[in-house]
Amino acid sequence: MPFPIESAVVLLQEEVAAYQVPVVDLIAAQTKDPFKVLVATILSARTKDEVTAAASRRLFKRADTADELDRLSVPELEKIIYPVGFFRNKAKYLTALPGVLREEFGGRIPDVVEQLVKLPGVGRKTANLVVAVAFNKPAICVDTHVHRIMNIWGYVQTETPLQTEMALREKLPLKYWISINSLLVAFGQGTCKPRFPHCDRCVVAGMCPKIGVKPRKVLLDSGNKSSASSVRRFVSWNVNGLRAALKKGFLDSLHELDAEILALQEIKALPDQLPDEVKYIPGYHAYWYPARKKGYSGTAVLSRKEPLEVVYGLGKEEFDDEGRVLTLEYDNFYFINIYFPNAQHGLKRIEFKQAFNREVLQYMDMLAQKKSVVLCGDLNVAHKEIDLANPKTNIKNPGFSAEERAWMDEVVGAGYVDSFRMFNQEPEQYSWWSYRFNARAKNIGWRIDYFVVDPGSRDRVKDAAIHDDILGSDHCPVSIEFA
Repeated sequence: MPFPIESAVVLLQEEVAAYQVPVVDLIAAQTKDPFKVLVATILSARTKDEVTAAASRRLFKRADTADELDRLSVPELEKIIYPVGFFRNKAKYLTALPGVLREEFGGRIPDVVEQLVKLPGVGRKTANLVVAVAFNKPAICVDTHVHRIMNIWGYVQTETPLQTEMALREKLPLKYWISINSLLVAFGQGTCKPRFPHCDRCVVAGMCPKIGVKPRKVLLDSGNKSSASSVRRFVSWNVNGLRAALKKGFLDSLHELDAEILALQEIKALPDQLPDEVKYIPGYHAYWYPARKKGYSGTAVLSRKEPLEVVYGLGKEEFDDEGRVLTLEYDNFYFINIYFPNAQHGLKRIEFKQAFNREVLQYMDMLAQKKSVVLCGDLNVAHKEIDLANPKTNIKNPGFSAEERAWMDEVVGAGYVDSFRMFNQEPEQYSWWSYRFNARAKNIGWRIDYFVVDPGSRDRVKDAAIHDDILGSDHCPVSIEFA
């Protein structure tokens, strides 16, 4: 049965009316200037709308014409548009833009897709957006939301956004060409999210075949204190240097993950070394625990809800100098974010790590007597052979030594739960890959990032995931859904 596109569009037009307006539409409502629409659209690629909007306002205060843009240098533009995704590349595109407009198009913004794609930093998605939004001419802008949702609906069966654009040109009614992008971007950001979409409250759920979708798990209120609204997503991510991660789309990934609590390890920065964009993220309380040694170790937690108490360290100076353990106490659980030591080549730091491990387990046992314990972080150990690509060649190496694995055996033997393995027993599920030998592309990795819960809280874990599609570090984020 064909997907009822017209019925879906009618429902979504009413549904997304109260959603946040996509940034390019917002700019178009304020101005029909093709130059501003073009620049805002270039800035918007791989960037959250609120970041794009702020960067666009800053830029247009300095340069609201191509001639004024031509007077700004690459370093000046980088400073103005930061922290949009790939800001350095975009600064170069914007610097080159006025010259190409003069030489190729007599200084005007072209209104044809095939001409727009000749401009620096402009692909088909951007070109279609400019044609539709700035010139109000029929064009179908296909971004990741449009491509993904049209395939979820089964309206198209395509592998790439370009294929989706071509398929929609053949079958989508012309009256929807201009509006479909804004509609599905808003819907994709608010309901049909890339990870754990809200199928439970989707207005088109009854007609949607949900092709390839894994809906978020929703608890039904069955008298056991849990309800749909009580399920929260916790995310842990070793960012391997937060300042470096910011240049690789960290803020975009943060918003995509949509976590109630986000734990970071190996931040490698003091708070005063970080830009305000990450220190003061709207909707989050931030807690920083850097190492005393600059550019080394350190942890942080971003939490939507303010905790009852924050505890920095384990109370042991030899461990706490490295900023490894950060605990937040909430009404009915403790949240422990830990960056475990690396045993190092030749296991030369194995005794330090074993002492740290013993202290952590005692700490977990103490807290578990009071309320639920959620421990997460980079544990720097692959527990079993299934947890790394090449177990036999790594038996005596740090992260897979007998001593480190024995501690994990002790943790599990005490009843603590490796949450990921509650839901997934498949091999080749990794959270860290070496930067060498193209390891990530070949999926030659290790699973060394965990969420561990106390024995009594096993049933509170409703799902667990490894987000291996999110880049920005040699680790990827891991998450649980916790009730």
